[in-house]
Amino acid sequence: MFNRNRGLRQIAAIASVSSLVAGCGVLSSDSSDDDSPIVVGTTSAPSTLDPAASWDSSWELFRNVYQTLLNYAPGGSAPEPDAAESCEFTDASSTEYSCTLREGLKFSNGHTLDANAVKYSIDRIKKINVNGGPAGLLGTLSRVQVKGDREVVFHLSQPDATFPLVLTTPAMSIVDPEDYPANALRKDGKISGSGPYTLDTYDEGDKAELVRNDSYKGIADRKNSAVTIRYFQQSDEMAKALKGKEISVIYRGLAASDTVDIDANQREDGLQLVENATTEISYLVFNPSDPWAAKPAVRKAIAQIVDRGALVHNVYKDTVEPLYSMVPAGLTGHTTGFFDDYGDPSVAKAKKILTQSGITERVPLTLWYTSDRYGSTTKPAFEELKRQLEASDLFTITLKSRPWKAYVEGYQKGEYPVFGRGWFPDFHDADNFIAPFVGEQNALGTPYDAPEITDKLLPQSRAESDRGAVTQQIEEAQQVFVDDARLLPLWQGKQYVAADEEIAGLEKVIDPATMMTMWELYRKTSW
Repeated sequence: MFNRNRGLRQIAAIASVSSLVAGCGVLSSDSSDDDSPIVVGTTSAPSTLDPAASWDSSWELFRNVYQTLLNYAPGGSAPEPDAAESCEFTDASSTEYSCTLREGLKFSNGHTLDANAVKYSIDRIKKINVNGGPAGLLGTLSRVQVKGDREVVFHLSQPDATFPLVLTTPAMSIVDPEDYPANALRKDGKISGSGPYTLDTYDEGDKAELVRNDSYKGIADRKNSAVTIRYFQQSDEMAKALKGKEISVIYRGLAASDTVDIDANQREDGLQLVENATTEISYLVFNPSDPWAAKPAVRKAIAQIVDRGALVHNVYKDTVEPLYSMVPAGLTGHTTGFFDDYGDPSVAKAKKILTQSGITERVPLTLWYTSDRYGSTTKPAFEELKRQLEASDLFTITLKSRPWKAYVEGYQKGEYPVFGRGWFPDFHDADNFIAPFVGEQNALGTPYDAPEITDKLLPQSRAESDRGAVTQQIEEAQQVFVDDARLLPLWQGKQYVAADEEIAGLEKVIDPATMMTMWELYRKTSW
Protein backbone atom coordinates (compact mmCIF):
# COMPACT_ATOMS: atom_id res chain seq x y z
CA MET A 1 0.00 0.00 0.00
CA PHE A 2 1.21 3.51 -0.80
CA ASN A 3 2.71 5.28 2.19
CA ARG A 4 1.01 8.67 2.15
CA ASN A 5 3.21 9.98 4.96
CA ARG A 6 6.40 9.57 3.01
CA GLY A 7 5.75 12.65 0.88
CA LEU A 8 5.27 14.71 4.01
CA ARG A 9 8.53 13.37 5.38
CA GLN A 10 10.12 14.40 2.08
CA ILE A 11 8.99 17.99 2.61
CA ALA A 12 10.31 17.90 6.15
CA ALA A 13 13.61 16.53 4.89
CA ILE A 14 13.90 19.30 2.31
CA ALA A 15 13.16 21.95 4.94
CA SER A 16 15.71 20.35 7.30
CA VAL A 17 18.42 20.30 4.65
CA SER A 18 17.67 23.91 3.73
CA SER A 19 18.02 24.98 7.35
CA LEU A 20 21.52 23.46 7.47
CA VAL A 21 22.72 25.17 4.30
CA ALA A 22 24.35 28.16 5.90
CA GLY A 23 26.23 26.03 8.44
CA CYS A 24 27.56 23.18 6.30
CA GLY A 25 27.75 24.65 2.82
CA VAL A 26 26.35 21.49 1.27
CA LEU A 27 23.57 23.10 -0.72
CA SER A 28 22.96 26.65 -1.87
CA SER A 29 19.43 28.04 -1.57
CA ASP A 30 20.19 30.68 -4.19
CA SER A 31 18.85 30.39 -7.69
CA SER A 32 21.10 28.59 -10.16
CA ASP A 33 23.34 30.38 -12.65
CA ASP A 34 22.32 27.80 -15.25
CA ASP A 35 20.09 29.73 -17.67
CA SER A 36 18.83 26.70 -19.60
CA PRO A 37 15.08 26.19 -19.20
CA ILE A 38 13.73 23.93 -16.48
CA VAL A 39 11.45 21.49 -18.30
CA VAL A 40 8.16 20.67 -16.58
CA GLY A 41 5.85 17.87 -17.69
CA THR A 42 2.07 17.85 -17.18
CA THR A 43 -1.06 16.34 -18.69
CA SER A 44 -2.95 19.62 -18.32
CA ALA A 45 -2.66 21.30 -21.70
CA PRO A 46 -4.59 24.59 -21.97
CA SER A 47 -7.94 24.58 -23.72
CA THR A 48 -7.51 28.28 -24.55
CA LEU A 49 -5.00 31.12 -24.17
CA ASP A 50 -7.66 33.76 -23.48
CA PRO A 51 -8.59 34.26 -19.80
CA ALA A 52 -12.13 35.32 -20.74
CA ALA A 53 -12.83 31.80 -22.02
CA SER A 54 -11.33 29.64 -19.30
CA TRP A 55 -12.64 28.22 -16.06
CA ASP A 56 -10.38 25.19 -16.13
CA SER A 57 -6.77 24.16 -15.74
CA SER A 58 -5.67 26.51 -18.52
CA TRP A 59 -5.16 28.70 -15.48
CA GLU A 60 -1.95 26.79 -14.73
CA LEU A 61 -0.29 28.50 -17.69
CA PHE A 62 -2.08 31.81 -17.06
CA ARG A 63 -0.70 32.03 -13.52
CA ASN A 64 2.80 32.30 -14.94
CA VAL A 65 2.32 34.58 -17.95
CA TYR A 66 -0.51 36.88 -16.92
CA GLN A 67 -0.88 39.03 -13.82
CA THR A 68 -3.77 39.56 -11.43
CA LEU A 69 -4.41 42.37 -8.99
CA LEU A 70 -3.93 39.98 -6.07
CA ASN A 71 -1.95 36.76 -5.75
CA TYR A 72 -0.37 34.52 -3.12
CA ALA A 73 3.13 34.72 -1.70
CA PRO A 74 4.99 31.38 -1.49
CA GLY A 75 3.56 29.37 1.38
CA GLY A 76 0.88 31.99 2.05
CA SER A 77 -2.87 31.47 2.09
CA ALA A 78 -4.10 35.08 2.17
CA PRO A 79 -4.26 37.28 -0.95
CA GLU A 80 -1.51 39.86 -1.32
CA PRO A 81 -1.07 42.68 -3.85
CA ASP A 82 0.50 41.67 -7.18
CA ALA A 83 -0.30 44.08 -9.99
CA ALA A 84 -1.90 46.12 -7.25
CA GLU A 85 0.04 48.13 -4.72
CA SER A 86 -2.86 47.89 -2.28
CA CYS A 87 -6.47 46.68 -2.17
CA GLU A 88 -9.20 47.02 0.46
CA PHE A 89 -12.92 47.18 1.08
CA THR A 90 -13.76 50.86 1.46
CA ASP A 91 -17.18 50.44 3.07
CA ALA A 92 -18.51 48.57 6.09
CA SER A 93 -20.88 46.37 4.08
CA SER A 94 -18.24 44.76 1.80
CA THR A 95 -19.84 46.08 -1.39
CA GLU A 96 -17.07 48.44 -2.58
CA TYR A 97 -13.57 47.13 -3.18
CA SER A 98 -10.78 49.45 -4.30
CA CYS A 99 -7.33 48.65 -5.70
CA THR A 100 -4.45 50.99 -6.46
CA LEU A 101 -2.01 49.72 -9.08
CA ARG A 102 1.77 49.69 -8.82
CA GLU A 103 3.49 52.48 -10.70
CA GLY A 104 5.05 51.85 -14.09
CA LEU A 105 3.34 48.57 -15.01
CA LYS A 106 3.73 47.40 -18.60
CA PHE A 107 2.58 44.50 -20.71
CA SER A 108 5.18 42.22 -22.26
CA ASN A 109 4.77 44.08 -25.57
CA GLY A 110 5.74 47.37 -23.94
CA HIS A 111 2.24 48.84 -23.76
CA THR A 112 1.15 50.58 -20.55
CA LEU A 113 -0.92 48.64 -18.03
CA ASP A 114 -3.21 51.08 -16.25
CA ALA A 115 -6.57 51.15 -14.49
CA ASN A 116 -8.42 51.26 -17.80
CA ALA A 117 -6.76 47.98 -18.84
CA VAL A 118 -7.96 46.36 -15.62
CA LYS A 119 -11.53 47.55 -16.17
CA TYR A 120 -11.39 46.44 -19.80
CA SER A 121 -10.16 42.96 -18.82
CA ILE A 122 -12.90 42.39 -16.24
CA ASP A 123 -15.68 43.92 -18.34
CA ARG A 124 -14.90 41.76 -21.38
CA ILE A 125 -15.30 38.58 -19.30
CA LYS A 126 -18.91 39.50 -18.61
CA LYS A 127 -19.48 40.89 -22.08
CA ILE A 128 -18.23 37.81 -23.95
CA ASN A 129 -19.89 35.53 -21.39
CA VAL A 130 -18.54 32.18 -22.59
CA ASN A 131 -20.75 29.24 -21.59
CA GLY A 132 -18.98 27.50 -18.72
CA GLY A 133 -16.51 30.38 -18.64
CA PRO A 134 -15.39 32.60 -15.77
CA ALA A 135 -18.24 35.14 -15.94
CA GLY A 136 -19.90 33.00 -13.28
CA LEU A 137 -17.22 34.10 -10.83
CA LEU A 138 -18.42 37.70 -11.19
CA GLY A 139 -22.03 37.18 -10.18
CA THR A 140 -21.89 39.84 -7.48
CA LEU A 141 -20.00 42.42 -9.56
CA SER A 142 -22.25 45.31 -10.57
CA ARG A 143 -19.76 47.63 -12.28
CA VAL A 144 -16.09 48.59 -12.46
CA GLN A 145 -15.09 52.23 -11.97
CA VAL A 146 -11.77 53.87 -12.87
CA LYS A 147 -10.34 56.78 -10.91
CA GLY A 148 -7.32 58.22 -12.66
CA ASP A 149 -4.61 55.99 -14.12
CA ARG A 150 -4.03 53.76 -11.10
CA GLU A 151 -7.23 53.28 -9.08
CA VAL A 152 -9.95 50.73 -9.84
CA VAL A 153 -13.14 50.42 -7.78
CA PHE A 154 -15.34 47.33 -7.92
CA HIS A 155 -18.98 47.96 -6.99
CA LEU A 156 -20.79 44.82 -5.83
CA SER A 157 -24.52 44.19 -5.92
CA GLN A 158 -24.43 42.56 -2.49
CA PRO A 159 -21.88 41.99 0.28
CA ASP A 160 -19.23 39.52 -0.88
CA ALA A 161 -16.28 38.86 1.41
CA THR A 162 -14.96 36.33 -1.13
CA PHE A 163 -14.44 38.94 -3.86
CA PRO A 164 -10.75 39.52 -3.06
CA LEU A 165 -10.27 35.76 -3.49
CA VAL A 166 -11.95 35.94 -6.89
CA LEU A 167 -9.43 38.58 -7.94
CA THR A 168 -6.58 36.13 -7.27
CA THR A 169 -7.87 33.71 -9.92
CA PRO A 170 -6.15 33.67 -13.32
CA ALA A 171 -9.59 34.26 -14.87
CA MET A 172 -9.11 37.85 -13.70
CA SER A 173 -5.82 38.16 -15.59
CA ILE A 174 -5.16 41.63 -16.96
CA VAL A 175 -4.92 41.73 -20.76
CA ASP A 176 -3.84 44.41 -23.22
CA PRO A 177 -6.92 46.17 -24.67
CA GLU A 178 -5.05 46.67 -27.95
CA ASP A 179 -4.58 42.91 -28.46
CA TYR A 180 -7.77 41.41 -27.01
CA PRO A 181 -11.13 42.20 -28.70
CA ALA A 182 -13.82 43.58 -26.41
CA ASN A 183 -16.56 41.35 -27.82
CA ALA A 184 -14.69 38.23 -28.95
CA LEU A 185 -11.93 35.89 -27.90
CA ARG A 186 -8.36 36.29 -29.08
CA LYS A 187 -7.51 33.41 -31.41
CA ASP A 188 -4.03 34.07 -32.82
CA GLY A 189 -2.30 31.73 -30.37
CA LYS A 190 -0.41 34.53 -28.64
CA ILE A 191 -0.44 36.16 -25.22
CA SER A 192 0.10 39.79 -24.17
CA GLY A 193 0.38 39.70 -20.40
CA SER A 194 2.38 41.27 -17.61
CA GLY A 195 3.25 38.16 -15.59
CA PRO A 196 6.62 36.82 -14.44
CA TYR A 197 7.20 35.19 -17.83
CA THR A 198 6.35 35.88 -21.44
CA LEU A 199 5.16 33.14 -23.77
CA ASP A 200 8.04 32.83 -26.21
CA THR A 201 6.67 29.96 -28.30
CA TYR A 202 3.57 27.81 -28.06
CA ASP A 203 2.77 24.56 -29.85
CA GLU A 204 -0.77 23.57 -28.92
CA GLY A 205 -0.88 20.25 -27.12
CA ASP A 206 2.92 19.93 -27.24
CA LYS A 207 4.80 22.63 -25.36
CA ALA A 208 4.92 26.20 -24.07
CA GLU A 209 8.27 27.95 -23.79
CA LEU A 210 8.36 30.67 -21.12
CA VAL A 211 11.13 33.23 -20.71
CA ARG A 212 11.65 35.86 -18.03
CA ASN A 213 9.61 39.02 -18.49
CA ASP A 214 12.10 41.80 -17.77
CA SER A 215 9.37 44.44 -17.33
CA TYR A 216 7.49 42.45 -14.66
CA LYS A 217 6.69 44.13 -11.36
CA GLY A 218 4.88 41.99 -8.83
CA ILE A 219 4.93 39.41 -6.08
CA ALA A 220 6.97 36.70 -7.83
CA ASP A 221 10.63 36.34 -6.87
CA ARG A 222 11.85 34.43 -9.94
CA LYS A 223 14.51 31.84 -9.24
CA ASN A 224 15.06 30.77 -12.83
CA SER A 225 15.37 32.43 -16.24
CA ALA A 226 13.14 30.17 -18.32
CA VAL A 227 10.72 27.27 -18.09
CA THR A 228 9.50 24.94 -20.82
CA ILE A 229 6.20 23.16 -20.18
CA ARG A 230 5.73 19.91 -22.09
CA TYR A 231 2.21 18.53 -22.45
CA PHE A 232 1.74 14.77 -22.36
CA GLN A 233 -1.36 12.70 -23.05
CA GLN A 234 -0.25 9.65 -21.06
CA SER A 235 1.28 9.73 -17.61
CA ASP A 236 3.48 6.67 -18.23
CA GLU A 237 5.16 8.53 -21.11
CA MET A 238 5.67 11.50 -18.80
CA ALA A 239 7.20 9.32 -16.05
CA LYS A 240 9.51 7.72 -18.61
CA ALA A 241 10.60 11.17 -19.77
CA LEU A 242 11.46 12.14 -16.18
CA LYS A 243 13.54 9.02 -15.62
CA GLY A 244 15.24 9.58 -18.98
CA LYS A 245 16.17 13.17 -18.03
CA GLU A 246 14.07 14.60 -20.90
CA ILE A 247 12.13 16.63 -18.33
CA SER A 248 13.09 17.73 -14.81
CA VAL A 249 9.71 18.06 -13.08
CA ILE A 250 6.27 16.44 -13.25
CA TYR A 251 3.48 18.66 -12.05
CA ARG A 252 0.06 17.17 -12.76
CA GLY A 253 -1.34 13.96 -14.22
CA LEU A 254 0.99 11.40 -12.65
CA ALA A 255 -0.79 8.03 -12.55
CA ALA A 256 -1.13 6.26 -9.21
CA SER A 257 1.12 3.39 -10.32
CA ASP A 258 3.82 5.84 -11.43
CA THR A 259 3.51 7.77 -8.18
CA VAL A 260 3.99 4.58 -6.17
CA ASP A 261 6.92 3.52 -8.36
CA ILE A 262 8.72 6.86 -8.07
CA ASP A 263 8.13 6.91 -4.33
CA ALA A 264 9.61 3.43 -3.91
CA ASN A 265 12.61 3.92 -6.19
CA GLN A 266 13.43 7.60 -5.95
CA ARG A 267 16.89 7.14 -4.44
CA GLU A 268 18.05 4.63 -7.05
CA ASP A 269 16.56 6.68 -9.89
CA GLY A 270 17.93 10.01 -8.70
CA LEU A 271 14.44 11.42 -8.23
CA GLN A 272 12.34 13.01 -5.50
CA LEU A 273 8.63 12.97 -4.76
CA VAL A 274 7.03 15.76 -2.77
CA GLU A 275 3.44 15.69 -1.53
CA ASN A 276 1.62 19.01 -1.29
CA ALA A 277 -1.67 19.04 0.60
CA THR A 278 -4.46 20.21 -1.70
CA THR A 279 -8.22 20.26 -1.96
CA GLU A 280 -8.41 18.74 -5.44
CA ILE A 281 -11.55 16.65 -5.96
CA SER A 282 -13.01 14.32 -8.59
CA TYR A 283 -16.75 13.96 -9.20
CA LEU A 284 -19.49 12.92 -11.62
CA VAL A 285 -21.94 15.37 -13.19
CA PHE A 286 -25.48 14.32 -14.19
CA ASN A 287 -26.99 16.20 -17.10
CA PRO A 288 -30.61 17.20 -16.34
CA SER A 289 -31.44 17.31 -20.07
CA ASP A 290 -30.78 13.58 -20.46
CA PRO A 291 -33.95 11.50 -20.01
CA TRP A 292 -32.31 9.01 -17.65
CA ALA A 293 -29.82 11.23 -15.81
CA ALA A 294 -32.64 13.71 -15.15
CA LYS A 295 -34.42 11.16 -12.95
CA PRO A 296 -33.54 11.63 -9.26
CA ALA A 297 -34.03 7.90 -8.63
CA VAL A 298 -31.37 7.02 -11.21
CA ARG A 299 -28.88 9.46 -9.71
CA LYS A 300 -29.58 8.29 -6.16
CA ALA A 301 -29.30 4.63 -7.14
CA ILE A 302 -25.87 5.31 -8.58
CA ALA A 303 -24.92 7.19 -5.41
CA GLN A 304 -26.04 4.14 -3.45
CA ILE A 305 -23.95 1.70 -5.50
CA VAL A 306 -20.63 3.50 -6.07
CA ASP A 307 -17.94 2.02 -3.84
CA ARG A 308 -15.44 4.80 -3.32
CA GLY A 309 -13.23 2.63 -1.11
CA ALA A 310 -12.77 0.07 -3.88
CA LEU A 311 -12.15 2.81 -6.43
CA VAL A 312 -9.53 4.47 -4.25
CA HIS A 313 -7.75 1.24 -3.32
CA ASN A 314 -7.97 -0.80 -6.52
CA VAL A 315 -7.36 1.97 -9.05
CA TYR A 316 -5.65 4.84 -7.23
CA LYS A 317 -3.52 2.67 -4.92
CA ASP A 318 -4.60 4.76 -1.93
CA THR A 319 -2.94 7.90 -3.30
CA VAL A 320 -6.32 9.64 -2.92
CA GLU A 321 -9.06 9.53 -0.26
CA PRO A 322 -12.78 8.73 -0.58
CA LEU A 323 -14.89 11.90 -0.66
CA TYR A 324 -18.51 12.12 0.52
CA SER A 325 -19.16 15.81 -0.05
CA MET A 326 -18.42 18.39 -2.73
CA VAL A 327 -16.60 20.42 -0.06
CA PRO A 328 -13.35 18.59 0.69
CA ALA A 329 -11.79 17.92 4.06
CA GLY A 330 -9.71 20.79 5.38
CA LEU A 331 -12.23 23.52 4.56
CA THR A 332 -14.76 25.15 6.86
CA GLY A 333 -18.05 23.26 6.94
CA HIS A 334 -16.87 20.01 5.32
CA THR A 335 -19.35 17.17 5.88
CA THR A 336 -19.73 13.53 4.91
CA GLY A 337 -23.28 13.97 3.64
CA PHE A 338 -23.33 11.21 1.02
CA PHE A 339 -22.08 8.66 3.54
CA ASP A 340 -24.48 9.92 6.20
CA ASP A 341 -27.46 9.54 3.87
CA TYR A 342 -26.46 6.46 1.87
CA GLY A 343 -24.12 4.53 4.14
CA ASP A 344 -22.12 1.67 2.68
CA PRO A 345 -22.68 0.65 -0.95
CA SER A 346 -25.82 -1.47 -1.28
CA VAL A 347 -27.35 -2.99 -4.41
CA ALA A 348 -30.52 -3.87 -2.50
CA LYS A 349 -31.08 -0.27 -1.44
CA ALA A 350 -30.36 0.97 -4.96
CA LYS A 351 -32.87 -1.47 -6.45
CA LYS A 352 -35.48 -0.28 -3.97
CA ILE A 353 -34.84 3.36 -4.93
CA LEU A 354 -35.45 2.52 -8.59
CA THR A 355 -38.47 0.26 -8.17
CA GLN A 356 -40.21 2.75 -5.89
CA SER A 357 -39.97 5.19 -8.79
CA GLY A 358 -41.36 2.67 -11.26
CA ILE A 359 -38.02 1.80 -12.88
CA THR A 360 -37.75 -1.97 -13.25
CA GLU A 361 -35.60 -2.40 -16.37
CA ARG A 362 -31.81 -1.96 -16.55
CA VAL A 363 -31.01 1.72 -16.97
CA PRO A 364 -28.83 2.54 -20.01
CA LEU A 365 -26.32 5.32 -19.43
CA THR A 366 -23.23 6.63 -21.18
CA LEU A 367 -20.42 7.85 -18.93
CA TRP A 368 -17.93 10.25 -20.50
CA TYR A 369 -14.38 11.04 -19.42
CA THR A 370 -11.49 13.00 -20.86
CA SER A 371 -8.72 10.92 -22.38
CA ASP A 372 -5.80 13.27 -21.80
CA ARG A 373 -6.44 15.55 -18.84
CA TYR A 374 -6.24 13.93 -15.43
CA GLY A 375 -3.65 11.25 -16.16
CA SER A 376 -3.71 7.63 -17.30
CA THR A 377 -5.64 6.50 -14.23
CA THR A 378 -8.84 8.14 -15.49
CA LYS A 379 -9.70 5.35 -17.93
CA PRO A 380 -9.31 2.49 -15.41
CA ALA A 381 -11.25 4.58 -12.88
CA PHE A 382 -14.23 4.79 -15.22
CA GLU A 383 -13.86 1.11 -16.06
CA GLU A 384 -14.13 0.41 -12.33
CA LEU A 385 -17.28 2.56 -12.09
CA LYS A 386 -18.75 0.66 -15.03
CA ARG A 387 -17.88 -2.65 -13.35
CA GLN A 388 -19.53 -1.63 -10.09
CA LEU A 389 -22.71 -0.35 -11.73
CA GLU A 390 -23.16 -3.28 -14.10
CA ALA A 391 -22.44 -5.82 -11.35
CA SER A 392 -25.64 -4.59 -9.69
CA ASP A 393 -27.69 -5.77 -12.71
CA LEU A 394 -29.44 -2.40 -12.54
CA PHE A 395 -27.41 -0.49 -15.16
CA THR A 396 -25.97 -0.95 -18.63
CA ILE A 397 -23.02 1.40 -18.96
CA THR A 398 -21.27 2.63 -22.09
CA LEU A 399 -17.96 4.43 -21.72
CA LYS A 400 -16.81 7.15 -24.11
CA SER A 401 -13.95 9.65 -24.06
CA ARG A 402 -12.55 12.65 -25.90
CA PRO A 403 -9.40 14.78 -25.66
CA TRP A 404 -9.85 17.68 -23.26
CA LYS A 405 -10.52 20.52 -25.68
CA ALA A 406 -13.25 18.58 -27.52
CA TYR A 407 -14.47 17.20 -24.19
CA VAL A 408 -15.06 20.69 -22.81
CA GLU A 409 -16.96 21.72 -25.94
CA GLY A 410 -19.13 18.63 -25.58
CA TYR A 411 -20.19 19.12 -21.98
CA GLN A 412 -20.75 22.84 -22.54
CA LYS A 413 -23.21 21.87 -25.28
CA GLY A 414 -24.94 19.39 -22.98
CA GLU A 415 -23.95 16.33 -25.04
CA TYR A 416 -23.07 13.99 -22.16
CA PRO A 417 -25.62 12.19 -19.94
CA VAL A 418 -23.01 11.67 -17.19
CA PHE A 419 -19.46 12.98 -17.24
CA GLY A 420 -16.44 13.17 -15.01
CA ARG A 421 -14.72 16.33 -13.87
CA GLY A 422 -11.88 17.25 -11.61
CA TRP A 423 -11.97 20.45 -9.63
CA PHE A 424 -8.89 22.33 -8.56
CA PRO A 425 -9.95 25.23 -6.36
CA ASP A 426 -10.05 28.77 -7.68
CA PHE A 427 -9.32 29.90 -4.13
CA HIS A 428 -9.05 28.37 -0.67
CA ASP A 429 -12.62 28.73 0.59
CA ALA A 430 -15.59 26.35 0.81
CA ASP A 431 -17.62 28.83 -1.26
CA ASN A 432 -15.53 27.78 -4.25
CA PHE A 433 -16.77 24.19 -4.02
CA ILE A 434 -20.41 25.29 -4.08
CA ALA A 435 -20.94 28.50 -6.06
CA PRO A 436 -19.20 27.40 -9.30
CA PHE A 437 -21.61 24.48 -9.75
CA VAL A 438 -24.98 26.21 -9.37
CA GLY A 439 -27.01 28.81 -11.23
CA GLU A 440 -27.34 29.53 -14.92
CA GLN A 441 -23.69 30.53 -15.34
CA ASN A 442 -21.68 27.72 -13.84
CA ALA A 443 -18.41 25.99 -14.59
CA LEU A 444 -20.14 22.88 -15.93
CA GLY A 445 -22.14 24.43 -18.75
CA THR A 446 -25.25 22.66 -17.44
CA PRO A 447 -27.60 25.07 -15.61
CA TYR A 448 -28.35 24.02 -12.04
CA ASP A 449 -31.30 25.84 -10.50
CA ALA A 450 -30.68 25.81 -6.73
CA PRO A 451 -32.39 28.89 -5.26
CA GLU A 452 -31.85 27.75 -1.67
CA ILE A 453 -28.12 28.04 -2.35
CA THR A 454 -27.94 30.99 -4.76
CA ASP A 455 -30.60 33.20 -3.17
CA LYS A 456 -30.13 32.42 0.49
CA LEU A 457 -27.12 30.45 1.66
CA LEU A 458 -24.39 32.00 -0.48
CA PRO A 459 -25.48 35.62 0.15
CA GLN A 460 -25.60 34.89 3.88
CA SER A 461 -22.16 33.33 3.80
CA ARG A 462 -20.57 36.04 1.69
CA ALA A 463 -21.79 38.75 4.03
CA GLU A 464 -19.56 37.26 6.72
CA SER A 465 -15.95 38.48 6.58
CA ASP A 466 -14.93 35.84 9.13
CA ARG A 467 -14.80 32.82 6.82
CA GLY A 468 -14.60 30.49 9.81
CA ALA A 469 -18.07 31.60 10.90
CA VAL A 470 -20.03 30.30 7.91
CA THR A 471 -20.22 26.63 8.86
CA GLN A 472 -24.02 26.46 9.00
CA GLN A 473 -24.54 27.89 5.51
CA ILE A 474 -21.84 25.65 4.00
CA GLU A 475 -23.28 22.53 5.64
CA GLU A 476 -26.80 23.33 4.46
CA ALA A 477 -25.59 23.92 0.90
CA GLN A 478 -23.86 20.56 0.89
CA GLN A 479 -27.08 18.90 1.98
CA VAL A 480 -28.85 20.41 -1.03
CA PHE A 481 -26.25 18.68 -3.20
CA VAL A 482 -26.84 15.40 -1.39
CA ASP A 483 -30.62 15.65 -1.75
CA ASP A 484 -30.39 16.46 -5.47
CA ALA A 485 -27.55 14.03 -6.27
CA ARG A 486 -26.84 16.09 -9.40
CA LEU A 487 -23.14 15.99 -8.50
CA LEU A 488 -21.52 12.88 -7.06
CA PRO A 489 -18.17 13.37 -5.27
CA LEU A 490 -15.74 10.47 -5.69
CA TRP A 491 -12.35 11.28 -4.17
CA GLN A 492 -10.12 13.98 -2.74
CA GLY A 493 -6.57 14.00 -4.03
CA LYS A 494 -3.07 14.95 -3.10
CA GLN A 495 -0.79 16.97 -5.34
CA TYR A 496 2.41 15.06 -5.98
CA VAL A 497 5.36 16.77 -7.61
CA ALA A 498 8.06 14.47 -8.93
CA ALA A 499 11.41 15.88 -9.95
CA ASP A 500 15.02 15.21 -10.69
CA GLU A 501 17.09 15.34 -7.51
CA GLU A 502 18.90 18.47 -8.75
CA ILE A 503 15.71 20.58 -8.66
CA ALA A 504 14.86 22.70 -5.61
CA GLY A 505 11.94 24.87 -4.58
CA LEU A 506 9.37 22.06 -4.67
CA GLU A 507 8.07 22.65 -1.16
CA LYS A 508 6.71 26.09 -2.15
CA VAL A 509 5.85 25.58 -5.80
CA ILE A 510 2.12 24.79 -5.43
CA ASP A 511 -0.11 27.74 -4.51
CA PRO A 512 -3.41 27.52 -2.55
CA ALA A 513 -5.32 27.04 -5.81
CA THR A 514 -3.07 24.02 -6.63
CA MET A 515 -1.35 25.81 -9.51
CA MET A 516 2.40 25.60 -10.01
CA THR A 517 4.27 28.86 -9.61
CA MET A 518 7.08 28.05 -12.01
CA TRP A 519 9.23 30.87 -10.70
CA GLU A 520 9.93 28.95 -7.48
CA LEU A 521 11.86 26.19 -9.30
CA TYR A 522 15.63 26.28 -9.51
CA ARG A 523 18.62 23.98 -9.85
CA LYS A 524 20.79 23.31 -6.84
CA THR A 525 24.07 25.06 -7.49
CA SER A 526 26.37 22.72 -5.57
CA TRP A 527 26.38 19.31 -3.94
